[in-house]
Amino acid sequence: MNDALLISIRFHDGRYHGAGDWPPAPARLFQALVAGAARGIKLTDEDAAALEWLERLDAPVIATPVARIGQSCKTYVPNNDLDAVSGELKRIGEIRTAKNIRPHIFDSEIPLLFVWTFKGGEDDDGNAQTICQIAERLYQLGRGVDMAWAWAEVMDASEVETRLARHGGVVYRPSEGETGKALLCPKEGSLASLKERYDANRTRFTYTKEDRKVQQLFSQPPKPRFAKVAYDTPPRHFLFEIRAATHDESFVPWPSTKTAELVVALRDQAASRLKEALPEKAGEIDRILVGREATEADKAARVRILPLPSIGYTHADRAIRRVLIEVPPNCPLRADDIAWAFSGLEKIDYSTGEILWNLVRAAEQGMLNHYGVGGNEQNAFRVWRAITPAALPVMRTGRGTAGAKRVAGGAKAARAVVQALRHAGVAVPVESIRVQREPFDRNGARAEEFAMPERFVARGLHHVEIAFAQAVSGPLVIGNGRYLGLGLMAPQKDALHDVLVFSIAPETNIATADAASLLYAVRRALMALSRDDNGHVPRLFSGHEREGAPARSGGHDHVFLAADDADGDGHINRLIVAAPWACDRTTKGKRENRACFDRVSRKLIHVRAGKLGVLNLGPARALAASDPLIGPAHAWESRTAYCPTRHAGRGKDLGAAVVRDVIAECGRRGLPKPEVELLELNAGPNGGGLAARVRLRFAVAVAGPIMLGRDSHKGGGLFVSDPLYQSPSVGVSESGDAAAHHDEVLYQ
Repeated sequence: MNDALLISIRFHDGRYHGAGDWPPAPARLFQALVAGAARGIKLTDEDAAALEWLERLDAPVIATPVARIGQSCKTYVPNNDLDAVSGELKRIGEIRTAKNIRPHIFDSEIPLLFVWTFKGGEDDDGNAQTICQIAERLYQLGRGVDMAWAWAEVMDASEVETRLARHGGVVYRPSEGETGKALLCPKEGSLASLKERYDANRTRFTYTKEDRKVQQLFSQPPKPRFAKVAYDTPPRHFLFEIRAATHDESFVPWPSTKTAELVVALRDQAASRLKEALPEKAGEIDRILVGREATEADKAARVRILPLPSIGYTHADRAIRRVLIEVPPNCPLRADDIAWAFSGLEKIDYSTGEILWNLVRAAEQGMLNHYGVGGNEQNAFRVWRAITPAALPVMRTGRGTAGAKRVAGGAKAARAVVQALRHAGVAVPVESIRVQREPFDRNGARAEEFAMPERFVARGLHHVEIAFAQAVSGPLVIGNGRYLGLGLMAPQKDALHDVLVFSIAPETNIATADAASLLYAVRRALMALSRDDNGHVPRLFSGHEREGAPARSGGHDHVFLAADDADGDGHINRLIVAAPWACDRTTKGKRENRACFDRVSRKLIHVRAGKLGVLNLGPARALAASDPLIGPAHAWESRTAYCPTRHAGRGKDLGAAVVRDVIAECGRRGLPKPEVELLELNAGPNGGGLAARVRLRFAVAVAGPIMLGRDSHKGGGLFVSDPLYQSPSVGVSESGDAAAHHDEVLYQ
């Protein structure tokens, strides 16, 4: 059976000034133990052996008291640059620099706990007891003002969970994945690296003498070696159902447009119940649950009440039947007490005294999957859409036409979404934002129907769609109404992009003449990224069958690539990767192929392109709705030359042959028959090497991308829409239903 080493630490003042981490990282504790154990410049052999044993253990579990960030204080201290004032101490005031101090404040009576587990044995037990003795010599943790003391115990690992449960604070556990807060932890070799740093620090200043001039040299000591470990502290979630107060206990639907009204009613009842049970915590209940007199430091600890409209299938009516209570790990109120306060709340018709419904704990948690709640990779998604509109600041759009005002207002609303994400603590980069008044699904309600005249005006409410650069877990709630149930978003599990664009830094300076070499390297990179454990590359990226023969399906089964000069300066500034079904309308994109394309293409970060060097690409993103490669438009014009699919033949009218080939190629790709205008024609001897630039005019608006011709998979035959013939954009829902979004704005 395993044993556990428990180190408990108390701070003298209930404040922690260590910069950059909360809780204090295990590496800080390890350094503090080394500092306490050292006698001058030496460690005893026994202490060194015990510390080397400790650094080999797995990352510890950490428990901390509930903390909040205090007010920021700015002090001015001398910068370590006395040479800037010629070494004159009288001028030290000229090199003072500002230092922001913002401590974490907590109850000093509640200790920090660090728990390491190990397999019991004579050597392990001896080292653990030595660590217990070293812990008693600890005198500070963090900065010099963070005076602390510690004591340690060796116990059975089964007792640890009981101690953690009684602690009443926040428990941080090492995460198996890469999500969570990264903390530095000791690893094998950490003690040796601290010794090296100490020795190097003692000799960091050396002096050289040339003639009569003495020069002082400074050598930077090596950094200590620690490992980064992700610590996960998920919030507690409690799901409740709105049930009828009758013998059948059926669901009672609540209209989603009255989300805020429901939250206020439940919040006030729960707060009253908690105040009756815990009158000494009435102030905390008002701040954390109601938000009354809450400060900026209280936001991270506030309880969120999230009514969940019914979603998940086509005919879901969006009525509220469930309520999710989210208690953050740093909440000063016990999560179980908050769950008790909401359990059994009632809605009463005071005119008749009838109980209309009760709030009861849910036995089935399936609805949480529709909102991405779970904290694992299966519940992390890139594209999210609003179920209830987000409350954003109302901003003036200035003067101009109605269309100009709409575009300006939408752009400002999109920027407000970026700020709302920052306030909600979402730090993942955003690829695109779509803002509109209309709901994204047919059963939703317009944004203005959620307005509360006393809190949220109709002009400030917007339905939002956000595409992140990386997958995000739920629940995701943004905007000023996030504590009243507004701004609740749900993931779009089927939202896969069929066309991705990668930016290329201008300093790479790749000419359009080198497009073929670049795209050849990109194709090889995609093939390498898609190769499985057996060395097989999918036909989607190779264009070949599994045994190596070229694909002979008669269609276009592999990706289209293009190097685009969007600025027209003769240099490539972006790379286009398109799925075959995006450029060939007769090809059907199966779900597994779409997922493979999206997953592999997004891994494209670096491309080794031979003499062109190593290219660092920007993150993959979808093309904006206003991009000329997307349209839709009636007229399209060549951006790269079109190469006919068949030889024109000797003595033939080359121009007429190109026109016929373009029309036939459009038919093969599932496009309407266009009118073709020949803009430029280049041909080699006997009609070989034929290349042309053409303009296509369709009777109906056609959406892009359009890539045609013999070398269309290699960047040839790329067309852009003519803005004079471009049609208004039409939004298409994930179910395939087209609907004109009058107030839609795409932000990137």
